[in-house]
Amino acid sequence: MTLVPLRFPLLCILGLFISSTASHATPQAVLSVTSEAGESFAPTVERYRTDREALRSFYDMEGSLLRRERLDRFDEQWLERLAATDFEALSVAGRIDYLLLRTEIEYQGERREIERERLATTAELMPFNPAIFALEEARWSLDPLDAAACAEVLTGIARQAKSVQEGVRLVSEEAEAEADGEPLLEVEAVEARRVARQVSQASDHLRTWYDHYAQYDPGFTWWNKEPFEAAREALKELSNHLREDIAGLKGEDDDPLIGDPIGRAGLLLDLQHEWLAYSPEELIAIGEHELAWCDEQLLVASNELGHGSDWRAALEEVKKLHVAPGEQDELVASQAREVIEFLKERDLVTIPPLCEETWRVQMLSKSGQRTLPFAAYGGQKMLVAFPTADMDLESKRMSMRGNNVHFTRAVTPHELIPGHHLQGFMAQRYATHRRIFRTPFLIEGWALYWEMVEWDEGWARSPEDRIGMLFWRKHRAARIIVSLRFHLGKMTPDEMIQFLVERVGHEEDSATSEVRRYIGGAYSPLYQCGYMIGGLQLRALYHEVVGELMNRKEFHDAILLENSIPIELIRASLMNLELQRDSRPSWKPGLGS
Repeated sequence: MTLVPLRFPLLCILGLFISSTASHATPQAVLSVTSEAGESFAPTVERYRTDREALRSFYDMEGSLLRRERLDRFDEQWLERLAATDFEALSVAGRIDYLLLRTEIEYQGERREIERERLATTAELMPFNPAIFALEEARWSLDPLDAAACAEVLTGIARQAKSVQEGVRLVSEEAEAEADGEPLLEVEAVEARRVARQVSQASDHLRTWYDHYAQYDPGFTWWNKEPFEAAREALKELSNHLREDIAGLKGEDDDPLIGDPIGRAGLLLDLQHEWLAYSPEELIAIGEHELAWCDEQLLVASNELGHGSDWRAALEEVKKLHVAPGEQDELVASQAREVIEFLKERDLVTIPPLCEETWRVQMLSKSGQRTLPFAAYGGQKMLVAFPTADMDLESKRMSMRGNNVHFTRAVTPHELIPGHHLQGFMAQRYATHRRIFRTPFLIEGWALYWEMVEWDEGWARSPEDRIGMLFWRKHRAARIIVSLRFHLGKMTPDEMIQFLVERVGHEEDSATSEVRRYIGGAYSPLYQCGYMIGGLQLRALYHEVVGELMNRKEFHDAILLENSIPIELIRASLMNLELQRDSRPSWKPGLGS
């Protein structure tokens, strides 16, 4: 990609958000964006997203061959359509959308191939799946129904599920090599957890199939009621056996930590999808560099508090500075109001009045804090962790220490304004077709970038505040290291916990909750990298364009108009870079404090 001269101003946001004298009047945005030469690709992206959602919703059995084949054919047709597109006729925004769509289609095809191979390795644990899928697919096609034959199929499903349950064992367990003449099925704990979920999904599909006919066909019910109930019970018992007895996951606080490393090849595939030109090893090195910077700054703050080089003692002092039970919600609200005024005084970013009006605080339950020990953003709400009445005494103390005043002062802006609440508000209103391309490197990177800006602008009022901010910055750096090493097979969950406790200063409970979330499968493998790496990318971009092309407020406002896409392509937009049809991730600025 090469830089071409700007022919007209990139962006101008004017008169922003006129509000009436009434306190609750609806503000209106006045936005002026210079027209751009070339064709838009946004309607094409929106069409792809809508059509793909229709297919995924209709072919809703994730493990079925029919679904995979239909999605493969769909994406092949779209790649042909992309190849026939006149790329040169597209605007800069259109070319960015084209590249994002091409990347997404290619990635989804690679992911389906990986899933196809993974399913093949566990097919013997789910021999009943083809029969279940065939029943439901026949219903979709309205094929003639033979109720007596269906009863035979259901009986076979129950028999197969019971057979698997009797024969499956954990790889590490001692067991005889044969059981009733059949080889025992060896399974890793992570596979047991994955298969348990897939068995539950298959059981739900069977329920959907049965309910369709049982509601109105008495002959069907006469044949199939008992075989169906037996099949469902056998599937339920198998799923529970795999999850609880084999994987050891019973929903308790002391459940084992089980994750599914994707390996270096998997990480490289995901990095291409996120438009990151770095290797896993390079990202780990950046994380280690950032961790070292934080260590240096912690020593400065520790000395100011009279603890010399003992930063742990300084951190311990800060952890004791928490509010009383029942006061955390007001602390968060007061900090949120304070940071909004802080931003306005420095004219750092546009805050729409409606965005400022529509946020609130909601306390997390004990169960919610198993994976969210600090805070999260939940759509106009900051979800706040603090001790609940049903926690034991030690857990209450750990929660208060981990959510002290100075840690929370760094968290509140991250989750609300200028972080996720402002970001989400704008993403719902601008370039909405791009929501299909959302990336943690922009979503979390934006919030982390603001932690850096706040550090530079003096949001920390004292050494205690700086220690609070540095704790989180260390945490983000450590996330890169532990998550990537885990997926590279170089760090176990227990080692991840100890790293967070010893190098960052986490409480044992909060470190365990963090690791449980990192490896649980609800987040992408690169999600934990997105915070620090995305923030550093945005800071590198800031230094490229602010002063040269725009001022800092214009820069921040411009980022928010791009929606949550990879930062390399936001750079292409802000700098009006010349993109090619075959462009791939290549931007690789030196990242680090």
